Amino acid sequence: MGELRFGFTTGSCAAAASKAAVWMLLSGKERNHITIDTPKGIAYEAEIEDIRRLEDRVRYAVRNDGGDDPDITTGSLIYSEVSFTKDPDSQVVIEGGEGVGTVTKPGLDRPVGDAAINSVPRQMIEKEVLEVCEFFDFKGGIRVIISVPGGEELALKTFNPKLGIEGGISIIGTSGIVEPMSTQAILDTIRLELKQRRVQGYDYAAVSPGNYGLEFMQNTYGYDLDKSIKCSNFIGVTMDMAAELGFKRILYVGHIGKLIKVAGGIMNTHSKEADCRMEIMAASAARHGADIETVCRILDCVTTEEAIKQIEDAAVLRTMMEDICMRICGNLNARTKGAVTTECIVFTKELGELGQSKNAKELVKLLCGE
Repeated sequence: MGELRFGFTTGSCAAAASKAAVWMLLSGKERNHITIDTPKGIAYEAEIEDIRRLEDRVRYAVRNDGGDDPDITTGSLIYSEVSFTKDPDSQVVIEGGEGVGTVTKPGLDRPVGDAAINSVPRQMIEKEVLEVCEFFDFKGGIRVIISVPGGEELALKTFNPKLGIEGGISIIGTSGIVEPMSTQAILDTIRLELKQRRVQGYDYAAVSPGNYGLEFMQNTYGYDLDKSIKCSNFIGVTMDMAAELGFKRILYVGHIGKLIKVAGGIMNTHSKEADCRMEIMAASAARHGADIETVCRILDCVTTEEAIKQIEDAAVLRTMMEDICMRICGNLNARTKGAVTTECIVFTKELGELGQSKNAKELVKLLCGE
């Protein structure tokens, strides 16, 4: 298998479409291709589609290509409509149009009420537009309206509604390129969700590796786990971010298959990083009275759900899970050197709750009361 192909961000597409559109606005000549510089230092040669010259404005589109990354916006047309303006505050005015979301909650890249066109894409658009203005010695103002037909429907498949971006997608990107399966993109999302909650005034949060516990938490505690921060496999880094942002308490809610690794001090729970699930469970079961036959059966299990059945049969599940929850919290507290106090709830799909830390229920009650 060859090397994965990188793509270009919606911000790069918007900047390229804007540059080509302004070129036609000022010269009257069409551009079917345009090249811009991305912040990453990689040139983007964009093909222009759907060129429209109206009486007092020009509208160009660039089709987004996320490369081999499963980007929800790949294939979408990113439009830029440019016209003359006499805005006294800026030579380049950038606005959002159809399919571009509006920021409705604090803590994001843009203030509440702004179009969700992030700072770096705005800088890219302004740079490219001003470059064309300088080439034609034009010193007047330019209004740029970025739109994405179908963006409102696309946004429903993203984190945008949860983050408080309504009515469309975000025009994003810090490097101008999309790196396939980018770990950084996941980490940026985790940080953004934590930061947004912190800006809203909360110094506590619920964190979950995924959605397995959604129904369990709703049925057991009446808490919508969809409101939690999803940390994927990056449990340790999430704790680092929480400490950095000033959180005081974190509740981890997770399946035994993920959180058992944390009991063993593993802070990235991806299987390629580390496993030891059965070894940790076998050692803990033995410590709490399981016989050698049970320990061997645990070690032979393929899933943690199977292993839990063996532990339950050995009548050591309750005391073992008390110990496991204590170790999970102890390792996470140690990660932040005590700056953040951690509670946890551990479950399986079949048995539901297996165990919880001492003050977990109190934190759930606080979360439910919001």
